[in-house]
Amino acid sequence: MALMKEPDFSLQIRVRYQEVDPMGVVHHSRFFSYFEMARVEGLRSIGLAYKDIEKEGIYMVVAKASCKFKAPAHYDEVLTIDMWVSQFNRARIDHEYVVWKNDRKTLVAKAQTTLACVDKEGELIAVPKKVLDLHEHPPEDRIRELICQP
Repeated sequence: MALMKEPDFSLQIRVRYQEVDPMGVVHHSRFFSYFEMARVEGLRSIGLAYKDIEKEGIYMVVAKASCKFKAPAHYDEVLTIDMWVSQFNRARIDHEYVVWKNDRKTLVAKAQTTLACVDKEGELIAVPKKVLDLHEHPPEDRIRELICQP
């Protein structure tokens, strides 16, 4: 996992009531939504909106996902999701994530996803060149952090 270098993108979220179980702990399935939020906003931060890619008939689908949970997250806590693009080529884009709470003092989870691109019929296609180019040479003035308020 790419923990030693600065994340490619960071997203802060406040845990909402509907995301927790009766014990007030974030349900494990919600983390995958957090990872999607980080991917979508990370892509936007380097100048490309996912909806614009979809308008071209290209869909980025999760082919593989895994997560190791290290500590619980609770209702109303602020979480930081750090994200790295760990590998990208014409066939796939791999992301790694680290979820923190308490101003990056408590590790909550570590995760990985692999994305592939498909067309409207669900057939595999190459990752678009403009997506690869943006990951390889991001704009200098890109936004590194986005704070989402519930």
